[in-house]
Amino acid sequence: MALLLFRISRGSYRHPWRVLSAWLLLLALALGVGVAAGGALKESFAIPGTQSQAALDRLGEVFPEAAGASASVVVVTPAGDSIEDEPYRSAIDAASERIGELDGVSQALSPFSEYATDAVSDDAEAGIIRVQFDGTSEDISDELIADVTEAGTSLQDSGLQVGFDGQIFQNLEYGLTPTEILGVVFAAIVLLVAFGSVLAAGLPLASAIVGVGVTMGGILFAAKFMVVSSATPLLAVMIGLAVGIDYALFVVSRHRTQLANGMDAEESTATAVGTAGNAVVFAGVTVMIALLGLVIVGIPFLSVMGIAAAAAVFTAMAAVITLVPALLGFAGERMRPKAGSRAFRRETGADAKPTMGRRWVRLVMKAPLPFALAVIAILGTLAIPALDLKLALPSGASEPEDSVAHVGYDLVAEHFGPGANGPLIVMVDITQGDNETLLDDLQLIADRVADVDGVDTVGDPLPNTTVDSAIIQVVPSTGPDDDETLRVVGEIRDLGDELEAETGMATSVTGATAIALDISDRLNQALLPFAAVVVGLSFFLLMMVFRSILVPLKAALSFLLSVFAAFGVVVAIFQWGWFADALHVVPGPIISFMPILLMAIIFGLAMDYEVFLVSGMREAYVRSGDARNAVETGFANGARVVTAAALIMFFVFAAFVPEGAGVIKAIALGLAAGIFFDAFLVRMTLVPAIMAMLGKRAWALPAWLERILPDLDVEGEHLRHYRQNVEWMREQPDGIAMGELVAGTETTATRPVTGGIERGGVLLVEGQLAERRLLAATLAGRIEPVAGHAHAHGHLTPGDESALMRRVAVVDASTLDARSAELTVGALLEERLRLGRGAAGGPVPAALVDQGVAEVSAAAARLRDGSPRVQTDTNLGELRPASRGVALARIALAENPEVLIVDLGPGAEPEVATRLASSLLAEVSTLAPPDTTIVLGLPSGLDPAAIVGAARRPAGRIRLDAAPGASADAAPSTHAATSTHKGALA
Repeated sequence: MALLLFRISRGSYRHPWRVLSAWLLLLALALGVGVAAGGALKESFAIPGTQSQAALDRLGEVFPEAAGASASVVVVTPAGDSIEDEPYRSAIDAASERIGELDGVSQALSPFSEYATDAVSDDAEAGIIRVQFDGTSEDISDELIADVTEAGTSLQDSGLQVGFDGQIFQNLEYGLTPTEILGVVFAAIVLLVAFGSVLAAGLPLASAIVGVGVTMGGILFAAKFMVVSSATPLLAVMIGLAVGIDYALFVVSRHRTQLANGMDAEESTATAVGTAGNAVVFAGVTVMIALLGLVIVGIPFLSVMGIAAAAAVFTAMAAVITLVPALLGFAGERMRPKAGSRAFRRETGADAKPTMGRRWVRLVMKAPLPFALAVIAILGTLAIPALDLKLALPSGASEPEDSVAHVGYDLVAEHFGPGANGPLIVMVDITQGDNETLLDDLQLIADRVADVDGVDTVGDPLPNTTVDSAIIQVVPSTGPDDDETLRVVGEIRDLGDELEAETGMATSVTGATAIALDISDRLNQALLPFAAVVVGLSFFLLMMVFRSILVPLKAALSFLLSVFAAFGVVVAIFQWGWFADALHVVPGPIISFMPILLMAIIFGLAMDYEVFLVSGMREAYVRSGDARNAVETGFANGARVVTAAALIMFFVFAAFVPEGAGVIKAIALGLAAGIFFDAFLVRMTLVPAIMAMLGKRAWALPAWLERILPDLDVEGEHLRHYRQNVEWMREQPDGIAMGELVAGTETTATRPVTGGIERGGVLLVEGQLAERRLLAATLAGRIEPVAGHAHAHGHLTPGDESALMRRVAVVDASTLDARSAELTVGALLEERLRLGRGAAGGPVPAALVDQGVAEVSAAAARLRDGSPRVQTDTNLGELRPASRGVALARIALAENPEVLIVDLGPGAEPEVATRLASSLLAEVSTLAPPDTTIVLGLPSGLDPAAIVGAARRPAGRIRLDAAPGASADAAPSTHAATSTHKGALA
């Protein structure tokens, strides 16, 4: 992965205009298509698989007039007056009639209608106009809501107080406010302080903003085809900005450090993305997995939120890998800190005074146990309020106190009881009931429901027109977000089996309140399993990263400290009401999906800091073996960038709290608190304390586990080796070179091989057939070397295997399977010519095939190895090894390889084998272009001087059966120009 990122970012650096233009085009297309699609953001709290949702779906079929969205207009007279007196009554009837005539309204029942139930308060000071709409809440237009509001508000002219109750009046449309922009300003200030450069500070901001813009366009487009909550884009903006800035910060910080230490700008950019960017990809994928895990909860609106947030993280990662290197390409040398500047001294370590991070970690390591206990005590105390966590969906009670929804909610609760804000609907299937006792049975059901403790009133059973279903309205004595209401719903449902046994009628409970309670209940049940999955995922991922058991165990458990402390802060402020006035918070239950969202997001972000801090400790430990010094070194190297990253995230999230919408405020505060706790208390205090106490035991891993765990190489160790091999390659022959190369597998491998040949030369490889085949497969990129390294025409192994497979052809003439033996020379040559011409090359002219066959025929005739005359329809199986080798070599050359490896096979007597090898090499050298390097595999014991004499190319020799250190021997060359490259044999 590190090497792939290295190459991608290097390409972006070299072609900045192409990359920038592509991103700007993508941004314009995404926003243009999203806006043009006109997708509307809507709220839908459907929850498939629950009784309430199934009953609501059936209600839409059998009671369409009752299945649409509903709302209430609450009217209250001045104290002591009655709404039944004039002019109040006439005004209320007129307003009800006016609302009922609106397009989209099914009916509007005046509180004085004979069909209205419990619509006038006991003191007659308040009444409810019940409004039933044709469609669901997401189908109701803003214009219709405005018309209903206008008609209801007109009653104020008659001296009545008016409120509006129902989901459609809740402010679920969220947008950005000026305080959120301040979060970006604070992030810019942090970046400026961290880098000491306006240019360096601007790059992460630009990358994050472009990524967020692309994500927003995608969300708007998706809203055209699916229900997307209004909170979804704001959540995506919040997360996209935070991770986009942070991820770019990690890369740019590494780049600045490398530039200050003298690295070339292009090399530094690619290396920064290959190392820090590799950790970014790991962390980003971890966040995405956690967010996409929300899909398994089975709640559609939450799934959409998770997918949108994961898309924001993915876009941020893509921008860091491609757009940031392109921007660094534009900046070039201007990103290099000026010699003697404060930034230069800091990045190069020229300051004699220890950094603040080093001083802090030294302080922690002097008394690690007290520091660890202090952090645990602080976070444990902050987590105590989380024990009182209550979850609910948004209601009028959670709206600002001066909003129409909150006023209406309070008026209903005051005059009709809190349960009137969330009536339940008992759905009755009467198809299996007794027709003769139908009404009595329905009344029996209503009476039994009324006997449930916590039920305030029960309306009369109302059958539908086809007399196959009936509904009963139930008003509990507690509000829709009260735990007692959940108990009431449970008890009514528990009555179902008993009532069905007595009446034959199945019952179910539905309505907006029942659905909201079902969602909260399902999320409550999913919280602990989801936490177990997240913690388990973090443990296994970090075990693969750090090759340790204790380090990931510590990381997983400490993550729980951070997240539950964040829960505690949210409960204390949003539920208990601490500092509620200062933060413009209306105390009440916490939004149902906040804990799971918080857990998913904080998990991924916590892993960012864990990886960037602890990977530095591991790197220092592997290099020095001193566990205690490794903690100090790794922490000191990563503390500044982690501090800056945490502050950026904190400010971005915190900016959504003061003036944000209720749903987003709670999530933003939880994220801000969680990031602060995790970064500064857990990662930068608890982690070094525990690591200091563990010492070398922190890095212990059983050998059997070490073998089976995949190596994620987050630190970019493979990239470092690759770059070292690139430096080695620059001093080697430009054709083929091997440095202590061991080909094969751990159980079957060659001896270390060192040597090479310049481009266009001939390299003889002598040894056992199996060893030669292993070496050929390694040079051709088919298998990775066991140890050492090699290159062929500038492509390294390990590292460039895919490029080698395209550029190195291998011909093994020793054996053929039954199918290959039946293939004809002409058919194979035509196939390879077609591949060599590429997709746009068209059909192969017959003349080219005939010319190739003629060349093979002439060469085979000169070999005189007993093979028949080669023609287009000659089978490969008819040819002897030498002629077959020429034929296969010519066929392979049709694809224009840069390196051709030919192996003659086990061979015959030394004299015969030497003659055939010499003739074969002469013919292949003639067929191959001058700059094609040829490798000839031979059995040991032949005369190398006689073999290379006819090639007229620079020659070298590798002996696989030689003792270590003597694998390359000199061989005389009959070519006039001798090779002077290191490793070439002249």
